[in-house]
Amino acid sequence: MTFWRSRFRAIALATAALITTAVAAQQAASSQAPAGATSSPGAARPPRPPRPGVRNAGVRIPIGRLKPDAVFEIPGAPDWMAIDQSVWIANAPKDAVVRIDPKTNAIASTIAVGRKPCSGLATGFGSLWVPNCGDRTISRIDLKTGQVVATIATDIADSEGGIATGASSVWFLTDSKGTLARLDPATNTIVAEITVARGSYAPAFGEDAVWVTSTETNVVTRVDPHTNLPVETIAVGKAPRFLAVGGGAVWTLNQGDGTVSRIDSKTNKVVATIEVGVQGPGGEIAYGEGSVWVTTFEYPISRIDPATNTVAQQFFGPGGDSIRVGLGSVWLTNLEAGNLWRLDPRRIEATLPD
Repeated sequence: MTFWRSRFRAIALATAALITTAVAAQQAASSQAPAGATSSPGAARPPRPPRPGVRNAGVRIPIGRLKPDAVFEIPGAPDWMAIDQSVWIANAPKDAVVRIDPKTNAIASTIAVGRKPCSGLATGFGSLWVPNCGDRTISRIDLKTGQVVATIATDIADSEGGIATGASSVWFLTDSKGTLARLDPATNTIVAEITVARGSYAPAFGEDAVWVTSTETNVVTRVDPHTNLPVETIAVGKAPRFLAVGGGAVWTLNQGDGTVSRIDSKTNKVVATIEVGVQGPGGEIAYGEGSVWVTTFEYPISRIDPATNTVAQQFFGPGGDSIRVGLGSVWLTNLEAGNLWRLDPRRIEATLPD
């Protein structure tokens, strides 16, 4: 879930124009490589296999049949989101965050932050917290004034990560070794560092705990915010990255096998593994309006029914990148199209397959 995907595509196509037709075809295929992928100079990256989606064709619906309530044009690469009384969208190429007024369905302001905002957005303590990978900072924005009130120097573990608020703190990862930082918003300083599984990048807060996925070791670590100690390590699907908390559960989007793991927050046990068919890089997951929502390129929306632990609807086609639920709506950024959709969850549920 990053603007680098589009940038890699442009570079690959430009290179292809300068070399032979055979190599050009190979380079064009490599333009579909995962966000953040690297290779040695001159080496072609293999094309990423298409995501298969769910096996049940009866729940698959073309995304073109879904009608948004509003579409907001955001030139650049609208990506990560957070929601309070406004909707906030990170735009890395513009080094900015965009604020949407949901009452007027209009862009209210564009706020300059650090270089290349990345790795999620979070609201809390009267502020929006914006990690910036380009200059290794976190920008703190006052939610009322829209002004940057602090710039905090810190390492960011990965552009495909996250940031969370809860228990009077801000939580984020600072390296690939598994260092979870706890920041005190009263002082804008890191007051604790907690070691979790290596290859951890994305935290979430809920059910009186911090939950952290490890993409490298295929686990979720539960951290007790009262003691700053990891209390459980829970095996989930392959390469979990993004996660959401809601409905008495923790939901992980597993990039390695395209599944969603459901963890019961009381027992710390995986109680369901849901086949979504969206393996590969990027994506995001959210909980709200009685459903779990997953987005990836090729499948902009997959809606999971928590009552049955199955995919109830899967919309396929162009679009997708980040998804959030709030203010009675589902919000979907379309990175490649440079826009944001506002969707009525009732209209989504009422959209039927052919």
